[in-house]
Amino acid sequence: MTVPRKIGLIAACALGGLMASPAFAQEPAPAPTRQELAGKPWMNTHLSAAERTQLVLKEMTQEEKLRLVMGYFGTDLDGKHYKRPKESLHQSAGFVYGIPRLGIPNQWQTDAGVGVASQRGPNVRERTSLPSGMNTAATWNPEVGFAGGAMIGAEARSSGFNEMLAGGVNLVREPRNGRNFEYGGEDPLLAGTIVGAQIKGIQSNHIISTLKHYALNDQETGRNFLNVEVDDAAARMSDLLAFQIANEQGQPGSVMCSYNRVDGIYACENPYLLNEVLKGDWGFKGFVMSDWGATHSTVQAANNGLDQQSGVPFDKSRYFGDALGEAVANGWVPQKRLDDMAGRVLYAMFEHKLIDDPVTGPKNNIDFAAHAKVTQNDAEEGMVLLKNDNALLPIKTGLKKIAIIGSHADVGVLSGGGSSQVYPVGGMAVKGLGPDSFPGPTVYFPSSPLKAIQARAGGAQVTFNDGSDPAAAARLAASSDLVIVFAHQWTAEAFDVPNLSLPDNQDALIAAVAKANPHTAVVLETGGAVLMPWLKDVGAVLEAWYPGTSGGEAIGRVLFGEVNPSGHLPITFPASEQQLPRPVLDGDPKKPELRFDVNYSEGAAVGYKWFDLKGLKPLFPFGYGLSYTSFSYDGLAAHWADGQLTVSFTIKNTGAVAGKDVAQVYVASPKGSWEAPKRLGAFQKLALKPGESRKVSVKVDPRLLAMYQSKDKTWKIAGGEYQVTVARSALDPQASVAVKLPATTVDVNGK
Repeated sequence: MTVPRKIGLIAACALGGLMASPAFAQEPAPAPTRQELAGKPWMNTHLSAAERTQLVLKEMTQEEKLRLVMGYFGTDLDGKHYKRPKESLHQSAGFVYGIPRLGIPNQWQTDAGVGVASQRGPNVRERTSLPSGMNTAATWNPEVGFAGGAMIGAEARSSGFNEMLAGGVNLVREPRNGRNFEYGGEDPLLAGTIVGAQIKGIQSNHIISTLKHYALNDQETGRNFLNVEVDDAAARMSDLLAFQIANEQGQPGSVMCSYNRVDGIYACENPYLLNEVLKGDWGFKGFVMSDWGATHSTVQAANNGLDQQSGVPFDKSRYFGDALGEAVANGWVPQKRLDDMAGRVLYAMFEHKLIDDPVTGPKNNIDFAAHAKVTQNDAEEGMVLLKNDNALLPIKTGLKKIAIIGSHADVGVLSGGGSSQVYPVGGMAVKGLGPDSFPGPTVYFPSSPLKAIQARAGGAQVTFNDGSDPAAAARLAASSDLVIVFAHQWTAEAFDVPNLSLPDNQDALIAAVAKANPHTAVVLETGGAVLMPWLKDVGAVLEAWYPGTSGGEAIGRVLFGEVNPSGHLPITFPASEQQLPRPVLDGDPKKPELRFDVNYSEGAAVGYKWFDLKGLKPLFPFGYGLSYTSFSYDGLAAHWADGQLTVSFTIKNTGAVAGKDVAQVYVASPKGSWEAPKRLGAFQKLALKPGESRKVSVKVDPRLLAMYQSKDKTWKIAGGEYQVTVARSALDPQASVAVKLPATTVDVNGK
């Protein structure tokens, strides 16, 4: 879910003095008990969700059907223009009325992505936060994604919510995008797989997760007004493929459509995206909900595939309230379509057991200590060691003085801002930072890297300097055996960063410290890629992303080698902004209300594919990540049988310590017939003890070997010789083998 920046102004302008109460009120008659409902035919759990949906639809009035397709913001706005429904949970994202007489519960919706978020206000909800979505993608481990999803889903349920607005899978086309930290990287296979696993984990708690923001919502500048132009086949092989894979693997109950236009039509009333692709080609059976403020019509939105208007009062009107009822009565929206809209909401609620296992209100039963371990494991597996000259890390014993510099590392770790913001248990480590309105505040979780380092430093003296005075920091560095500089980049919803440089003069700070002491390690807490003009002068760089509730402890464990870093980049780090398809960000941040076009002329060549296509050398390539140990590959083989490409090889830990490696399989087409020289075809993360070897076998999805054909909606694999490579990054091949594939055609879903 997304909240516009000027909440009070938007609410006032949109609805004036209206909004004292929602359009539908709960019926005064007491709801039947579970025992009384047990005999109703739609409560028969032996029937399918589709069968139960049709049975209960027959019992519903027209007003009850309309009730299910209208959602409200769960937070008061300005205390004047809008009061939340009294049945909603305080400072929550959304609420949809149920039908108590039929056993259909309310929908209590929480913002999400990394945990149970809270809207701003006097009584924020404090919960456990996962690391950023970018960190989880950097684990390259679906099991970690599932575990994190299961944890935040459990906290959502314990908090009284039965729907999480999670599952962000927008590809990183624009590295300056303020919301990249929420997403799963630049490759459709990796992003779709990791986010799909998270969705599956969330929904294991008998609650619904969304999949968002559908589609091509790849920058925040002008997000309500921009129009994305992209070739259909290119979209199917990139952004839409990421959504398709996440949908297949996660089976979300809901899809949230985005703010932007696609080919001139708003995403939330785009018949091609919603009816043809999502519901038709992919067979999605759940419901499409709008982002908060992304509905723009009644008849067009309903007929073109939107099932639920969300977040009244952020739209200009209650399009799916009385106006929809009138449109159905007049035949502008068929009755069959309204039944389908309500039925899709019901289907998701039956399918994910919101009706059979309803939430029973907030409970005070969250095991925060256990959940902190889940998020800590996620952080540790996602941190990426980018540089480690002369084995500067892990930190050695016997040091006398260690200097810790910058980024409030004495008290906490940074998080990304906006609607996904989770407020930490025990309060913020630093107060008064960032905007005093949405998407602020800037939140640091109270997990101190300094304390984690001090606890492991033996007899070394560990001294902190806040980094505000580079000269003073350099003097401390010069008198120390080891220096660790913490650098940050706060990114958030509703704006894009102006460039990829570290803010607040941090490049000068790092340069001054590194000049004073070459034994300098830099720990980055960023939302995505940043430039590093000081890279050659420092000894080590650890990308820690936004590491979540237990981030300080996780950083300490990685720095001292208690955990061997095993994260690999889910994005490319460019060497300069001039290497990007669009060196200058489209749109004007000062005039976001102006409509403009964003042409994705790079097509499906997103991220590393663009760099390959153009022969550009990045600062760090996609898939890159160092370890405190080493690995070798042997016995690579590839064969095609029964319409399936299978790749096998053996990995061995050739170093002295245990570690995890991410083996990446890339495939290159014959005669360069794809959008780029190669594609990621499969990956596998393995934990290996020193000297241990293990054979790996992975299958490559046929869609990753094919070109999409818009005319007949098929994927066509050209016959010929393909090159299969096992690698440690997009630019670090370990072994290659050729394999001949026959000309093959599979359907729109790769079958």
